[in-house]
Amino acid sequence: MAKTKNPIDIIYEDNYILVLNKPAGCLTIPDRYDKSAINLYGLLTERYSKIFTVHRLDKDTSGVIVFAKDAESHKNLNQQFQDLKVTKIYHAVLWGIVSQDEIVIDIPIIEDLQNKGKMKPSARGKESLTVLKVLERYRNSSLVELNLVTGRHHQIRVHCAAIGYPLLVDDLYGKASDFKVSSLKRNYKMKKGDEEKPIISRVTMHSKKITFIHPDSGKEMIYEADEPKDFIALLEVLKKY
Repeated sequence: MAKTKNPIDIIYEDNYILVLNKPAGCLTIPDRYDKSAINLYGLLTERYSKIFTVHRLDKDTSGVIVFAKDAESHKNLNQQFQDLKVTKIYHAVLWGIVSQDEIVIDIPIIEDLQNKGKMKPSARGKESLTVLKVLERYRNSSLVELNLVTGRHHQIRVHCAAIGYPLLVDDLYGKASDFKVSSLKRNYKMKKGDEEKPIISRVTMHSKKITFIHPDSGKEMIYEADEPKDFIALLEVLKKY
């Protein structure tokens, strides 16, 4: 599990919207069962008294996220999301070498009633569309850009697993709960007495960029969030080995 740094990392703020770079390990909204768990909504409410959740990122997903500061802005942004007018770009590291440069993943998703908290592909599910582009290929993995056209729960994780390339780290839909150098290098040896630490121990996915129309000015707004240290460290190791 990634260690949570100060969750309020402001990318942009005005009287109508608030754009943050969310750290991995921090919830977007309060946990249904653990009310003491750190979450952005609670922290922002303490600071601003009133804040409106526009969309969510999974707890262990880092990156750009948008909140509204008033009801009208919230309504406007929600409508943009419903009308699929918001462009959401993610970067992710997947298991396997993705052979095609671009893949349009059009697979409906439904809640998996047999496995609480999970989603699954199903013809009876809601329309779900993701556009995948390969950015870089490594020995056993791939760095990809994902355009999340629709916004279903766990959509990227389900879609990538469905086409045979699950996230490099994803204990729900993939094969591993963390990633170590020894995962790549069979004969990797530690110094005597040392314990190998994971390079990354959360889903290998980052919300990179978001584009939407400002609810007041009507101008196109584009915001990007830098990748956190664990994600950068992972890419460096993959390039090296």
